[in-house]
Amino acid sequence: MVFEIKDFKFTDFLFSIAFIFFIYIFQFYYKYFTRPNPLPGPLPLPFFQNELNFKGDLREYNLSLKKKYGGICEVYLGGHRRIILSRPEYVEKLLSTSTKHTTFSARTHHVQGLEELKVLDKGLLFNNNLKSWRFNRQFFTQAILTPSFKNDAVSWSHKLFEELDGYWKSLASNTSYDNEHDWSLEVDFSQWLHRFSYDIVVVLTTGERSYSMASYYNSLSTTKIQLPGELIENSDKFVNEVRNHILGLPIFMSISSFMRSYSPFIKNKAISLLKNRDCLFERLDCIIKRRRKEIEETTENTELRNDMLTYLITANTNRNSNRIKPIEGEEMRPMTDEEIRINLLDAFVNGTDTTANLFCFITYHLCHNPQVKQRVLAEIDKHFPSKTIHEITYQNLSKLKFCEAVIMEANRLTPTVNNLTRYSTDACEIAGYKWEKGQYFAMNIIGLHLNEDYWDDPEVFNPNRFYHNSNDDTEDVDDTVMLKHKYSFSIFGGGLRTCPGRKLAMIELLSLMTLVYGKYDFELCNMNEELKIKSAAITSCQELKVIIKPRKL
Repeated sequence: MVFEIKDFKFTDFLFSIAFIFFIYIFQFYYKYFTRPNPLPGPLPLPFFQNELNFKGDLREYNLSLKKKYGGICEVYLGGHRRIILSRPEYVEKLLSTSTKHTTFSARTHHVQGLEELKVLDKGLLFNNNLKSWRFNRQFFTQAILTPSFKNDAVSWSHKLFEELDGYWKSLASNTSYDNEHDWSLEVDFSQWLHRFSYDIVVVLTTGERSYSMASYYNSLSTTKIQLPGELIENSDKFVNEVRNHILGLPIFMSISSFMRSYSPFIKNKAISLLKNRDCLFERLDCIIKRRRKEIEETTENTELRNDMLTYLITANTNRNSNRIKPIEGEEMRPMTDEEIRINLLDAFVNGTDTTANLFCFITYHLCHNPQVKQRVLAEIDKHFPSKTIHEITYQNLSKLKFCEAVIMEANRLTPTVNNLTRYSTDACEIAGYKWEKGQYFAMNIIGLHLNEDYWDDPEVFNPNRFYHNSNDDTEDVDDTVMLKHKYSFSIFGGGLRTCPGRKLAMIELLSLMTLVYGKYDFELCNMNEELKIKSAAITSCQELKVIIKPRKL
């Protein structure tokens, strides 16, 4: 007997659909209740898993997981089981620096969303191919750790601060004040710092200027900066494309393809982000091609610029005498344009918002701790009395030990990065449990930083935790001297995946502290207002209203 579609009644279709749903739900919970190493955590739902529990703020979500479930728990996001670790002894193996034991060399599993963004297994940030990652890392780190690049970082910090200083003075001139040393100006510090950060990272990586600060100034002032409109417009587009890419990463990392395909709001957002990806990639490709042509047309005896792009194009070629030392057993070669594009993108992701946000957090905490602020100013005035470019070098910035401690403590209380993730490429043992190959782990940074078992008064801002405080002239000590456990604190990641730009980030932060705090005094407009932050892949400062005044030295 042959059955045709017309033989089925409507109730038969409903029954078939209900039966399929029942089978799916049965299989879903059968896998859940028979999973290896069952851990505490919120009960996942079919299709949605724990995505409905996640309200969009990762910092608050991580704090709630630590409070409710303790040092280890599990959640289901993006189609995968994630083991959340909030105790330092649990993360020690994950942050091993051994090049022989590479079980945790991968940052994440094969995420379909990252593949859609065309960043999976490329560059540094999301590259799980160890051979490819090592190749890219050598180029990246040698580009930004050369003395000439560090000197340029300090020099551009000084130039861009002078530009920022001019904008503030110009805005203040619209208000009434007696003289140039007696005025005050209310600003949203986070807006200026984010634009400063973009401008410096763009020029250091590409060698080309962006005018994000100039664009923001023009939006506030009746007196406009006289620049071609195309320069301002292109800067705004570039900055917005980079920012949208950074803010959109969680949608492709933590939300399942089902939700991205069928949830109307998320689907539209995902489509918009993919269009943004295409525009950003096209812009970067144009910058790379333009620079390649400039290098080709430059005579060989002419010294080239020190920006990252120039180094990446010329490294391991006859145009660069500083050839990269080959990795043992591997043949080195020049980078392709696609590899250069992803490395530039990784530099933007890691070096823009994180630095700007951390500097905002530092300012917020210093305003609430005037004694700490005075120690910062005293140290800056001691080592850099004139605050000139000849005085401020990357070597001299290393003298600011208490300022470094302030940076560390501000990041401990308000970490810019919320999770450090690792994906096991082999069987392993973590937190007393044996795990099979392919397990996804996430280190809960705020859970580690506020863990009362490893920090005295963890909610209190106290830079002395990172400072040898017997007197200001003691010998340098290791940053972890005051820690009860080495892995109870993270500012630049750790292990094989530690941030390659960490030294550059410290140079930028210390340069800014020296220049900004050395010249200006800051007060919060509302001392009773909590820090306005939003947490996704990173914790960002949404607004920081301050009153700035010239310091009375």
